[in-house]
Amino acid sequence: MRVLSGIQPSGSLHLGNWFGMMKKMIEYQEQEELFCFIANYHAQTSVSDGKRLAKGTLEAAANFLALGMDPEQSTFWVQSDLIEVQELAWVLSNFTPMGLLERCHSYKDKVAQGVKPNHGLFAYPVLMTADILLFQSEKVPVGKDQKQHLEVARDIAIKFNNEYGDIFTIPDPEIDDQVATIPGLDGQKMSKSYGNTIDLFTDEKSLRKQVMRIVTDPTPVDEPKNPDTCNVYQIYRLFLDKGQQEQLSKRYLAGGLGYGEVKQALFETIRDFFAPFAERRQELLADPDGLRKTLALGADKARCMANKTLRKVRKKTGLSY
Repeated sequence: MRVLSGIQPSGSLHLGNWFGMMKKMIEYQEQEELFCFIANYHAQTSVSDGKRLAKGTLEAAANFLALGMDPEQSTFWVQSDLIEVQELAWVLSNFTPMGLLERCHSYKDKVAQGVKPNHGLFAYPVLMTADILLFQSEKVPVGKDQKQHLEVARDIAIKFNNEYGDIFTIPDPEIDDQVATIPGLDGQKMSKSYGNTIDLFTDEKSLRKQVMRIVTDPTPVDEPKNPDTCNVYQIYRLFLDKGQQEQLSKRYLAGGLGYGEVKQALFETIRDFFAPFAERRQELLADPDGLRKTLALGADKARCMANKTLRKVRKKTGLSY
């Protein structure tokens, strides 16, 4: 089965990125045909500084490779290295009703948060649809906040296929309810826009400061605590197997466990888990030309698949004459 996903190079990585998407992508390499890209076109809706975007793109590549992305087992590239996606996005725009985009919650939510509306932000789901359909993706792992965009992609693909025949594979979303929404320091979804993240590749002092900022209730140390409503537990459990989760839950319910103790244990767990990845990341960043070569090879692999789809689209739509 062909699986596709992407991540924006719009800032430092946090636990939400790792558990919500990246960890799953790394694991898929062993099971499925994985297509994974750095979505720098999408990032332009929030990043206008060219130098920052270029730097972030290389850093995102180093992050993925350090965490275990294998370019031999997967197809891994930068979105802007394939101009084919923009051609398909234009074609699909002509099969996208305005009302479909106007109903998208993500656009309305971002505008409500003060993001300046523009066509790129409004048409974001069409470009995302092109990313998905260009590679005939069968499964697209997404968080709950992206589920509607997958529904848009399906609607556009069905509309196109009804006009020209079975050109596109209809993608299915995959949402893991266990990690669909990773809680941040305040219990809301972990997000850079909320300022409630725990970063993967930060220094030890900053990491400890972030963990210690996790919001907890005022329950005294001696009293029992509810793990299901505790932000610290909800983050910590992601690193634990079922047996370890049950053991920690019992300690909560028994009383005598202070939040500070759990936070310290969580800090040490995060630090130790990501330490070897951080070392590998620094090695990769020290060789930017090597990174670019790896990404160029990935783009060549992706282009082969993309052109197969585009040849069909051009022929059916009359762009080939």
